[in-house]
Amino acid sequence: MAIQLNKTLYRTVLIVSFLAINTLVLYGIGAAWAFMNTGADKTSMLHLEVPMEDVYKPSLDWTNLVNPGRPMEDQALGEITNDYMNAWHVRNIAYKKNDPYGIEDFYTDSARVRLYDNIDLNKKNNHWYKRTTLNHNSSLDFYTADGTMVVFKDYNVEEYQEIYEGETLLSKEKDTTSYQVMMLLEDGFWRIRHLKEIPTPIDTSKTEPRNIQDKLEKIKNTKGINYYPKDSPWDTFGKKFNDSIINQDFKIIQDMGLNTIRVFIQYEDFGKNRVDYKKLDLLKILLDSAEENNLDVLITLFDFYGDYDVSNWTLTHRHAETIVNAVKDHPALLGWDIKNEPDLDFESRGRLSVLNWLEQMIENIKKWDKNHPVTIGWSTPEAGINLADKVDFVSFHYYRDVQDFKKAYDTLNGAVPNKPKVLQEYGMSSYKGLWNLYRGANEEGQRDYYNEIQPILRDNHIPYMFWTLYDFKKVPSSVAGSLPWKTKKQHFFGCLDSLGNKKPAYFELTVNKENN
Repeated sequence: MAIQLNKTLYRTVLIVSFLAINTLVLYGIGAAWAFMNTGADKTSMLHLEVPMEDVYKPSLDWTNLVNPGRPMEDQALGEITNDYMNAWHVRNIAYKKNDPYGIEDFYTDSARVRLYDNIDLNKKNNHWYKRTTLNHNSSLDFYTADGTMVVFKDYNVEEYQEIYEGETLLSKEKDTTSYQVMMLLEDGFWRIRHLKEIPTPIDTSKTEPRNIQDKLEKIKNTKGINYYPKDSPWDTFGKKFNDSIINQDFKIIQDMGLNTIRVFIQYEDFGKNRVDYKKLDLLKILLDSAEENNLDVLITLFDFYGDYDVSNWTLTHRHAETIVNAVKDHPALLGWDIKNEPDLDFESRGRLSVLNWLEQMIENIKKWDKNHPVTIGWSTPEAGINLADKVDFVSFHYYRDVQDFKKAYDTLNGAVPNKPKVLQEYGMSSYKGLWNLYRGANEEGQRDYYNEIQPILRDNHIPYMFWTLYDFKKVPSSVAGSLPWKTKKQHFFGCLDSLGNKKPAYFELTVNKENN
Protein backbone atom coordinates (compact mmCIF):
# COMPACT_ATOMS: atom_id res chain seq x y z
CA MET A 1 0.00 0.00 0.00
CA ALA A 2 2.83 2.39 0.91
CA ILE A 3 4.59 1.55 -2.36
CA GLN A 4 1.45 2.37 -4.35
CA LEU A 5 1.14 5.77 -2.58
CA ASN A 6 4.76 6.61 -3.32
CA LYS A 7 4.27 5.85 -7.03
CA THR A 8 1.20 8.07 -7.15
CA LEU A 9 3.11 10.88 -5.41
CA TYR A 10 6.01 10.57 -7.84
CA ARG A 11 3.68 10.67 -10.84
CA THR A 12 1.98 13.78 -9.44
CA VAL A 13 5.30 15.57 -8.87
CA LEU A 14 6.47 14.70 -12.38
CA ILE A 15 3.23 15.93 -13.99
CA VAL A 16 3.24 19.20 -12.01
CA SER A 17 6.91 19.80 -12.85
CA PHE A 18 6.27 19.12 -16.52
CA LEU A 19 3.38 21.57 -16.60
CA ALA A 20 5.37 24.25 -14.74
CA ILE A 21 8.36 23.94 -17.08
CA ASN A 22 6.11 24.20 -20.16
CA THR A 23 4.34 27.22 -18.70
CA LEU A 24 7.66 29.00 -18.16
CA VAL A 25 8.84 28.11 -21.66
CA LEU A 26 5.62 29.40 -23.24
CA TYR A 27 5.82 32.58 -21.15
CA GLY A 28 9.39 33.17 -22.25
CA ILE A 29 8.52 32.62 -25.91
CA GLY A 30 5.57 35.01 -25.57
CA ALA A 31 7.69 37.72 -23.93
CA ALA A 32 10.37 37.36 -26.60
CA TRP A 33 7.76 37.50 -29.35
CA ALA A 34 6.21 40.64 -27.83
CA PHE A 35 9.62 42.31 -27.57
CA MET A 36 10.54 41.49 -31.18
CA ASN A 37 7.23 42.84 -32.45
CA THR A 38 7.02 46.01 -30.38
CA GLY A 39 10.66 47.04 -29.97
CA ALA A 40 12.21 48.46 -26.81
CA ASP A 41 10.30 51.29 -25.19
CA LYS A 42 12.01 54.66 -25.78
CA THR A 43 11.03 55.86 -22.33
CA SER A 44 12.93 53.00 -20.71
CA MET A 45 15.87 53.52 -23.09
CA LEU A 46 16.07 57.12 -21.96
CA HIS A 47 15.69 56.01 -18.36
CA LEU A 48 12.68 58.29 -17.95
CA GLU A 49 9.44 57.76 -16.06
CA VAL A 50 7.45 60.15 -18.25
CA PRO A 51 7.03 60.53 -22.04
CA MET A 52 9.79 62.33 -23.91
CA GLU A 53 7.55 65.24 -24.95
CA ASP A 54 6.95 66.00 -21.27
CA VAL A 55 10.70 66.34 -20.68
CA TYR A 56 12.25 67.96 -23.75
CA LYS A 57 10.34 69.58 -26.59
CA PRO A 58 12.31 72.07 -28.68
CA SER A 59 10.86 73.53 -31.86
CA LEU A 60 11.85 71.50 -34.94
CA ASP A 61 10.86 72.22 -38.54
CA TRP A 62 11.81 70.22 -41.62
CA THR A 63 12.29 72.86 -44.33
CA ASN A 64 13.04 70.35 -47.10
CA LEU A 65 12.19 66.65 -47.51
CA VAL A 66 12.90 66.19 -51.22
CA ASN A 67 14.98 63.04 -51.78
CA PRO A 68 16.37 62.07 -55.19
CA GLY A 69 16.01 58.35 -54.44
CA ARG A 70 13.52 56.77 -52.12
CA PRO A 71 10.82 59.12 -50.81
CA MET A 72 10.81 59.65 -47.06
CA GLU A 73 7.85 57.87 -45.46
CA ASP A 74 5.93 59.66 -42.71
CA GLN A 75 6.65 56.86 -40.26
CA ALA A 76 10.39 56.96 -40.98
CA LEU A 77 10.42 60.76 -40.68
CA GLY A 78 8.72 60.53 -37.30
CA GLU A 79 11.20 57.92 -36.05
CA ILE A 80 14.23 59.88 -37.31
CA THR A 81 12.92 63.10 -35.76
CA ASN A 82 12.19 61.47 -32.40
CA ASP A 83 15.52 59.68 -32.18
CA TYR A 84 17.41 62.80 -33.25
CA MET A 85 15.74 64.82 -30.50
CA ASN A 86 16.38 62.00 -28.03
CA ALA A 87 20.06 62.08 -28.93
CA TRP A 88 20.28 65.77 -28.08
CA HIS A 89 18.42 65.20 -24.83
CA VAL A 90 20.59 62.35 -23.55
CA ARG A 91 23.68 64.40 -24.40
CA ASN A 92 22.31 67.28 -22.34
CA ILE A 93 21.69 64.93 -19.44
CA ALA A 94 25.16 63.41 -19.75
CA TYR A 95 26.83 66.83 -19.56
CA LYS A 96 24.64 67.84 -16.62
CA LYS A 97 25.38 64.70 -14.59
CA ASN A 98 28.81 63.92 -16.10
CA ASP A 99 27.50 60.41 -16.61
CA PRO A 100 27.49 58.64 -20.03
CA TYR A 101 24.50 56.53 -19.04
CA GLY A 102 22.14 56.36 -22.06
CA ILE A 103 24.56 57.74 -24.67
CA GLU A 104 24.96 54.35 -26.34
CA ASP A 105 21.21 54.23 -27.05
CA PHE A 106 21.38 57.12 -29.54
CA TYR A 107 25.00 57.35 -30.74
CA THR A 108 27.07 54.82 -32.68
CA ASP A 109 30.36 53.46 -31.29
CA SER A 110 32.56 56.02 -33.03
CA ALA A 111 30.29 58.96 -32.17
CA ARG A 112 30.40 58.15 -28.47
CA VAL A 113 34.17 58.60 -28.14
CA ARG A 114 34.15 62.40 -28.22
CA LEU A 115 31.24 62.59 -25.80
CA TYR A 116 32.97 60.28 -23.34
CA ASP A 117 36.19 62.32 -23.60
CA ASN A 118 34.30 65.55 -22.88
CA ILE A 119 32.62 64.02 -19.85
CA ASP A 120 35.98 62.83 -18.50
CA LEU A 121 37.45 66.31 -18.99
CA ASN A 122 34.50 67.94 -17.21
CA LYS A 123 34.91 65.60 -14.27
CA LYS A 124 38.59 66.42 -14.06
CA ASN A 125 37.88 70.18 -13.98
CA ASN A 126 34.84 69.85 -11.67
CA HIS A 127 32.69 71.39 -14.41
CA TRP A 128 29.14 70.52 -15.42
CA TYR A 129 26.63 72.04 -17.80
CA LYS A 130 22.95 72.81 -17.97
CA ARG A 131 22.19 72.69 -21.67
CA THR A 132 19.22 72.80 -23.97
CA THR A 133 18.44 73.44 -27.61
CA LEU A 134 15.61 75.80 -28.46
CA ASN A 135 15.08 75.60 -32.22
CA HIS A 136 16.06 73.22 -35.03
CA ASN A 137 15.59 73.75 -38.79
CA SER A 138 16.37 70.55 -40.65
CA SER A 139 16.77 69.95 -44.38
CA LEU A 140 17.09 66.46 -45.92
CA ASP A 141 20.17 65.70 -48.07
CA PHE A 142 19.88 61.97 -48.67
CA TYR A 143 17.86 58.95 -47.57
CA THR A 144 19.15 55.57 -48.76
CA ALA A 145 17.01 53.24 -50.82
CA ASP A 146 17.18 50.52 -48.16
CA GLY A 147 16.05 52.99 -45.47
CA THR A 148 19.03 52.47 -43.17
CA MET A 149 20.90 55.77 -43.47
CA VAL A 150 19.83 59.41 -43.55
CA VAL A 151 21.92 62.53 -44.07
CA PHE A 152 20.57 66.01 -43.37
CA LYS A 153 21.57 69.48 -42.29
CA ASP A 154 20.27 71.12 -39.15
CA TYR A 155 20.52 74.88 -39.65
CA ASN A 156 20.55 77.64 -37.04
CA VAL A 157 20.28 75.41 -34.00
CA GLU A 158 19.80 77.71 -31.01
CA GLU A 159 21.71 76.29 -28.05
CA TYR A 160 21.76 77.67 -24.53
CA GLN A 161 24.02 76.52 -21.74
CA GLU A 162 25.06 77.47 -18.22
CA ILE A 163 28.55 76.43 -17.11
CA TYR A 164 29.10 75.50 -13.46
CA GLU A 165 32.15 74.72 -11.35
CA GLY A 166 30.82 72.84 -8.39
CA GLU A 167 27.74 74.82 -7.38
CA THR A 168 29.05 78.12 -8.77
CA LEU A 169 27.64 79.46 -12.05
CA LEU A 170 30.65 80.56 -14.09
CA SER A 171 28.96 81.83 -17.22
CA LYS A 172 26.07 81.47 -19.62
CA GLU A 173 26.25 81.12 -23.40
CA LYS A 174 23.78 81.22 -26.24
CA ASP A 175 24.98 80.16 -29.67
CA THR A 176 23.47 79.53 -33.06
CA THR A 177 25.22 76.68 -34.87
CA SER A 178 24.52 74.61 -37.99
CA TYR A 179 25.31 70.89 -38.32
CA GLN A 180 25.74 68.15 -40.91
CA VAL A 181 24.11 65.03 -39.48
CA MET A 182 24.38 61.35 -40.44
CA MET A 183 22.19 58.79 -38.72
CA LEU A 184 22.20 55.00 -39.10
CA LEU A 185 19.39 52.54 -38.42
CA GLU A 186 20.74 49.99 -35.93
CA ASP A 187 18.64 47.38 -34.10
CA GLY A 188 15.48 49.19 -35.13
CA PHE A 189 16.60 52.60 -33.84
CA TRP A 190 18.26 55.62 -35.42
CA ARG A 191 21.65 56.54 -33.97
CA ILE A 192 23.86 59.54 -34.73
CA ARG A 193 27.02 58.57 -36.65
CA HIS A 194 28.26 62.10 -37.38
CA LEU A 195 27.30 65.48 -35.93
CA LYS A 196 29.65 67.94 -37.59
CA GLU A 197 29.54 71.72 -37.34
CA ILE A 198 29.23 73.52 -40.69
CA PRO A 199 29.11 77.21 -41.64
CA THR A 200 25.77 78.82 -40.91
CA PRO A 201 24.25 80.19 -44.13
CA ILE A 202 23.59 83.90 -44.36
CA ASP A 203 19.95 84.64 -43.63
CA THR A 204 18.66 86.73 -46.52
CA SER A 205 15.02 86.63 -45.45
CA LYS A 206 13.49 89.83 -44.18
CA THR A 207 12.31 89.75 -40.57
CA GLU A 208 8.78 91.04 -40.22
CA PRO A 209 8.91 94.30 -38.25
CA ARG A 210 7.00 94.66 -35.01
CA ASN A 211 3.97 96.92 -35.03
CA ILE A 212 3.09 97.79 -31.44
CA GLN A 213 2.81 101.58 -31.37
CA ASP A 214 -0.98 101.66 -31.30
CA LYS A 215 -1.03 99.25 -28.35
CA LEU A 216 1.61 101.29 -26.50
CA GLU A 217 -0.56 104.39 -26.91
CA LYS A 218 -3.42 102.48 -25.31
CA ILE A 219 -1.15 101.36 -22.48
CA LYS A 220 -0.20 104.98 -21.75
CA ASN A 221 -3.92 105.65 -21.15
CA THR A 222 -4.67 102.51 -19.16
CA LYS A 223 -7.24 102.83 -16.38
CA GLY A 224 -7.84 99.29 -15.34
CA ILE A 225 -8.33 96.52 -12.86
CA ASN A 226 -6.95 93.09 -11.99
CA TYR A 227 -9.87 90.73 -12.47
CA TYR A 228 -11.10 87.51 -10.90
CA PRO A 229 -14.74 86.37 -10.70
CA LYS A 230 -15.88 86.68 -7.08
CA ASP A 231 -16.89 83.03 -6.71
CA SER A 232 -13.76 81.57 -8.33
CA PRO A 233 -10.79 83.76 -7.38
CA TRP A 234 -7.46 82.46 -8.67
CA ASP A 235 -9.46 79.96 -10.74
CA THR A 236 -10.96 82.05 -13.52
CA PHE A 237 -10.96 79.22 -16.07
CA GLY A 238 -12.01 76.41 -13.72
CA LYS A 239 -15.23 74.46 -13.28
CA LYS A 240 -17.14 77.55 -12.15
CA PHE A 241 -16.41 79.46 -15.37
CA ASN A 242 -19.59 81.29 -16.30
CA ASP A 243 -19.59 83.58 -19.32
CA SER A 244 -22.77 85.36 -18.18
CA ILE A 245 -21.20 86.29 -14.84
CA ILE A 246 -18.01 87.45 -16.55
CA ASN A 247 -19.96 89.55 -19.02
CA GLN A 248 -21.95 91.11 -16.18
CA ASP A 249 -18.71 91.92 -14.33
CA PHE A 250 -17.23 93.47 -17.46
CA LYS A 251 -20.27 95.71 -17.79
CA ILE A 252 -19.69 96.91 -14.21
CA ILE A 253 -16.03 97.61 -15.02
CA GLN A 254 -16.95 99.46 -18.20
CA ASP A 255 -19.59 101.49 -16.34
CA MET A 256 -16.87 102.60 -13.91
CA GLY A 257 -15.14 104.30 -16.83
CA LEU A 258 -12.29 101.78 -16.89
CA ASN A 259 -10.81 100.48 -20.12
CA THR A 260 -8.52 97.55 -19.25
CA ILE A 261 -8.51 94.28 -17.34
CA ARG A 262 -5.62 92.04 -16.37
CA VAL A 263 -6.23 88.27 -16.21
CA PHE A 264 -4.01 85.39 -15.16
CA ILE A 265 -3.18 82.04 -16.78
CA GLN A 266 -1.74 79.33 -14.58
CA TYR A 267 0.82 77.01 -16.13
CA GLU A 268 -0.46 73.75 -14.64
CA ASP A 269 -4.13 74.68 -14.90
CA PHE A 270 -3.73 75.22 -18.66
CA GLY A 271 -2.03 71.85 -19.16
CA LYS A 272 1.66 72.77 -18.92
CA ASN A 273 3.42 71.89 -22.21
CA ARG A 274 0.29 70.05 -23.44
CA VAL A 275 -2.04 73.04 -23.42
CA ASP A 276 -5.68 72.17 -22.74
CA TYR A 277 -7.65 73.44 -25.73
CA LYS A 278 -10.84 73.57 -23.68
CA LYS A 279 -9.13 76.15 -21.49
CA LEU A 280 -8.10 78.08 -24.59
CA ASP A 281 -11.74 78.16 -25.67
CA LEU A 282 -12.69 79.67 -22.30
CA LEU A 283 -9.95 82.29 -22.68
CA LYS A 284 -11.36 83.21 -26.11
CA ILE A 285 -14.86 83.52 -24.60
CA LEU A 286 -13.47 85.92 -21.99
CA LEU A 287 -11.74 87.96 -24.70
CA ASP A 288 -14.98 88.06 -26.71
CA SER A 289 -16.81 89.42 -23.69
CA ALA A 290 -14.12 92.03 -23.12
CA GLU A 291 -14.38 93.17 -26.74
CA GLU A 292 -18.16 93.42 -26.41
CA ASN A 293 -17.68 95.74 -23.43
CA ASN A 294 -14.89 97.82 -25.01
CA LEU A 295 -12.23 96.51 -22.63
CA ASP A 296 -8.63 95.68 -23.48
CA VAL A 297 -7.04 92.61 -21.90
CA LEU A 298 -3.51 92.22 -20.57
CA ILE A 299 -2.78 88.49 -20.21
CA THR A 300 -0.38 87.41 -17.48
CA LEU A 301 1.25 84.06 -18.23
CA PHE A 302 2.90 81.48 -15.93
CA ASP A 303 1.00 82.34 -12.78
CA PHE A 304 2.09 80.08 -9.90
CA TYR A 305 5.05 78.81 -11.92
CA GLY A 306 8.45 78.86 -10.28
CA ASP A 307 10.79 76.42 -12.05
CA TYR A 308 13.27 78.30 -14.23
CA ASP A 309 15.69 75.41 -14.75
CA VAL A 310 17.23 75.25 -18.21
CA SER A 311 16.22 71.60 -18.52
CA ASN A 312 12.55 72.62 -18.63
CA TRP A 313 12.79 75.64 -20.91
CA THR A 314 11.47 73.88 -23.99
CA LEU A 315 8.33 72.81 -22.11
CA THR A 316 7.47 76.35 -21.04
CA HIS A 317 8.24 77.55 -24.56
CA ARG A 318 5.69 75.17 -26.07
CA HIS A 319 3.13 76.24 -23.47
CA ALA A 320 3.55 79.93 -24.24
CA GLU A 321 3.79 79.39 -28.01
CA THR A 322 0.46 77.55 -28.08
CA ILE A 323 -1.37 80.21 -26.07
CA VAL A 324 0.17 83.18 -27.89
CA ASN A 325 -0.58 81.77 -31.35
CA ALA A 326 -4.13 80.89 -30.31
CA VAL A 327 -5.21 84.43 -29.34
CA LYS A 328 -2.65 86.86 -30.78
CA ASP A 329 -5.11 88.05 -33.42
CA HIS A 330 -7.97 88.75 -31.02
CA PRO A 331 -8.94 92.45 -31.11
CA ALA A 332 -9.34 92.63 -27.32
CA LEU A 333 -5.74 91.58 -26.62
CA LEU A 334 -3.62 94.47 -25.32
CA GLY A 335 -0.33 92.73 -24.53
CA TRP A 336 1.57 89.98 -22.74
CA ASP A 337 2.78 89.98 -19.15
CA ILE A 338 5.39 87.22 -18.93
CA LYS A 339 5.17 86.51 -15.21
CA ASN A 340 3.65 87.88 -12.03
CA GLU A 341 6.23 89.07 -9.48
CA PRO A 342 9.15 86.86 -10.58
CA ASP A 343 11.53 88.86 -8.37
CA LEU A 344 10.00 87.08 -5.38
CA ASP A 345 11.73 83.95 -6.72
CA PHE A 346 15.19 85.53 -6.83
CA GLU A 347 16.28 84.19 -3.46
CA SER A 348 14.90 80.66 -3.75
CA ARG A 349 15.57 80.06 -7.47
CA GLY A 350 18.57 82.28 -8.12
CA ARG A 351 18.34 85.76 -9.61
CA LEU A 352 20.29 84.91 -12.77
CA SER A 353 18.25 81.77 -13.43
CA VAL A 354 15.01 83.75 -13.21
CA LEU A 355 16.30 86.60 -15.40
CA ASN A 356 17.72 84.24 -18.03
CA TRP A 357 14.39 82.43 -18.34
CA LEU A 358 12.49 85.71 -18.56
CA GLU A 359 14.83 87.14 -21.19
CA GLN A 360 14.45 84.10 -23.44
CA MET A 361 10.67 84.12 -23.00
CA ILE A 362 10.53 87.80 -23.98
CA GLU A 363 12.50 87.04 -27.13
CA ASN A 364 10.19 84.15 -27.97
CA ILE A 365 6.93 86.04 -27.56
CA LYS A 366 8.23 88.97 -29.59
CA LYS A 367 8.99 86.46 -32.35
CA TRP A 368 5.60 84.72 -32.19
CA ASP A 369 3.53 87.89 -31.90
CA LYS A 370 4.71 90.99 -33.78
CA ASN A 371 1.75 93.18 -32.86
CA HIS A 372 1.51 93.20 -29.07
CA PRO A 373 3.92 94.60 -26.47
CA VAL A 374 5.53 92.54 -23.71
CA THR A 375 6.06 93.35 -20.04
CA ILE A 376 6.89 91.74 -16.66
CA GLY A 377 4.85 92.32 -13.48
CA TRP A 378 7.54 93.20 -10.93
CA SER A 379 6.52 93.27 -7.26
CA THR A 380 8.10 96.69 -6.53
CA PRO A 381 9.16 99.86 -8.37
CA GLU A 382 12.78 99.05 -7.49
CA ALA A 383 12.59 95.70 -9.29
CA GLY A 384 11.26 97.40 -12.43
CA ILE A 385 14.75 98.19 -13.68
CA ASN A 386 15.37 94.48 -14.33
CA LEU A 387 15.29 93.71 -18.08
CA ALA A 388 13.89 97.19 -18.71
CA ASP A 389 15.81 97.27 -21.99
CA LYS A 390 14.09 94.03 -23.12
CA VAL A 391 10.42 94.75 -22.35
CA ASP A 392 8.23 97.18 -24.27
CA PHE A 393 6.79 98.78 -21.15
CA VAL A 394 7.64 98.49 -17.46
CA SER A 395 5.08 97.17 -14.99
CA PHE A 396 5.39 97.33 -11.22
CA HIS A 397 3.28 96.79 -8.10
CA TYR A 398 2.98 99.00 -5.03
CA TYR A 399 1.43 98.13 -1.66
CA ARG A 400 3.40 100.48 0.58
CA ASP A 401 2.47 103.85 2.11
CA VAL A 402 0.95 106.34 -0.32
CA GLN A 403 3.22 109.17 0.84
CA ASP A 404 6.27 107.24 -0.41
CA PHE A 405 4.81 106.36 -3.81
CA LYS A 406 5.81 109.45 -5.79
CA LYS A 407 9.44 109.24 -4.73
CA ALA A 408 9.65 105.54 -5.67
CA TYR A 409 7.99 106.22 -9.01
CA ASP A 410 10.28 109.14 -9.81
CA THR A 411 13.32 106.98 -9.09
CA LEU A 412 12.09 104.29 -11.50
CA ASN A 413 11.14 106.89 -14.09
CA GLY A 414 14.61 108.39 -13.88
CA ALA A 415 16.24 104.98 -14.33
CA VAL A 416 13.99 104.04 -17.27
CA PRO A 417 12.95 107.34 -18.84
CA ASN A 418 12.01 106.27 -22.35
CA LYS A 419 9.42 103.56 -21.84
CA PRO A 420 5.84 103.63 -20.54
CA LYS A 421 5.50 102.61 -16.90
CA VAL A 422 2.31 101.02 -15.55
CA LEU A 423 1.28 100.70 -11.91
CA GLN A 424 0.03 97.19 -12.57
CA GLU A 425 -1.15 96.33 -9.04
CA TYR A 426 -1.98 98.44 -5.99
CA GLY A 427 -4.73 98.65 -3.44
CA MET A 428 -5.86 98.63 0.17
CA SER A 429 -7.72 95.95 2.06
CA SER A 430 -10.75 97.07 4.06
CA TYR A 431 -10.28 94.32 6.64
CA LYS A 432 -10.03 95.68 10.17
CA GLY A 433 -10.91 92.63 12.18
CA LEU A 434 -9.44 90.62 15.01
CA TRP A 435 -6.25 89.79 13.09
CA ASN A 436 -5.62 93.34 11.85
CA LEU A 437 -7.28 95.45 14.50
CA TYR A 438 -4.67 98.20 14.93
CA ARG A 439 -2.95 98.38 11.54
CA GLY A 440 -5.77 97.69 9.12
CA ALA A 441 -8.15 100.04 7.35
CA ASN A 442 -11.92 99.74 7.38
CA GLU A 443 -14.06 100.62 4.35
CA GLU A 444 -13.65 104.32 5.05
CA GLY A 445 -9.88 103.89 5.35
CA GLN A 446 -9.84 102.07 2.03
CA ARG A 447 -11.77 104.98 0.49
CA ASP A 448 -9.29 107.47 1.93
CA TYR A 449 -6.38 105.49 0.44
CA TYR A 450 -7.82 105.77 -3.07
CA ASN A 451 -8.84 109.36 -2.46
CA GLU A 452 -5.15 110.08 -1.85
CA ILE A 453 -3.45 107.99 -4.53
CA GLN A 454 -5.81 108.45 -7.48
CA PRO A 455 -5.04 112.19 -7.89
CA ILE A 456 -1.30 111.39 -7.87
CA LEU A 457 -1.81 108.92 -10.70
CA ARG A 458 -4.06 111.30 -12.62
CA ASP A 459 -1.86 114.37 -12.24
CA ASN A 460 1.29 112.47 -13.26
CA HIS A 461 -0.41 110.59 -16.11
CA ILE A 462 0.50 107.21 -14.64
CA PRO A 463 -1.39 104.24 -16.15
CA TYR A 464 -2.83 101.94 -13.48
CA MET A 465 -4.68 98.71 -12.73
CA PHE A 466 -5.96 98.42 -9.17
CA TRP A 467 -6.61 95.30 -7.09
CA THR A 468 -9.52 94.29 -7.38
CA LEU A 469 -13.25 94.25 -8.23
CA TYR A 470 -14.77 92.02 -5.53
CA ASP A 471 -14.19 90.96 -1.97
CA PHE A 472 -13.70 87.20 -1.95
CA LYS A 473 -15.35 84.71 0.40
CA LYS A 474 -12.55 82.21 -0.13
CA VAL A 475 -8.85 82.72 -0.89
CA PRO A 476 -6.65 79.69 -1.73
CA SER A 477 -3.94 78.96 0.83
CA SER A 478 -1.43 78.92 -2.03
CA VAL A 479 -1.97 82.67 -2.45
CA ALA A 480 -1.27 84.01 1.05
CA GLY A 481 -0.51 80.94 3.15
CA SER A 482 -2.59 79.91 6.14
CA LEU A 483 -1.73 82.62 8.69
CA PRO A 484 -5.01 84.45 9.39
CA TRP A 485 -3.46 87.93 9.66
CA LYS A 486 -2.25 87.49 6.07
CA THR A 487 -5.14 85.60 4.50
CA LYS A 488 -7.91 87.73 6.00
CA LYS A 489 -6.58 90.87 4.31
CA GLN A 490 -6.75 89.15 0.92
CA HIS A 491 -10.53 88.75 1.26
CA PHE A 492 -11.27 92.48 1.34
CA PHE A 493 -9.42 94.30 -1.44
CA GLY A 494 -12.53 94.71 -3.61
CA CYS A 495 -14.36 97.91 -4.40
CA LEU A 496 -17.51 95.76 -4.28
CA ASP A 497 -18.24 93.47 -1.36
CA SER A 498 -18.80 89.73 -1.78
CA LEU A 499 -22.52 90.37 -2.38
CA GLY A 500 -21.82 92.91 -5.11
CA ASN A 501 -22.67 96.01 -3.05
CA LYS A 502 -20.63 99.15 -3.74
CA LYS A 503 -18.10 100.01 -1.04
CA PRO A 504 -17.03 103.65 -0.54
CA ALA A 505 -13.84 102.92 -2.52
CA TYR A 506 -15.96 102.20 -5.59
CA PHE A 507 -16.82 105.87 -5.99
CA GLU A 508 -13.18 106.94 -5.68
CA LEU A 509 -12.16 104.47 -8.38
CA THR A 510 -14.95 105.33 -10.79
CA VAL A 511 -13.45 107.57 -13.44
CA ASN A 512 -16.56 109.71 -13.96
CA LYS A 513 -17.73 110.27 -10.38
CA GLU A 514 -20.48 112.68 -11.42
CA ASN A 515 -22.35 109.83 -13.15
CA ASN A 516 -22.70 107.89 -9.88
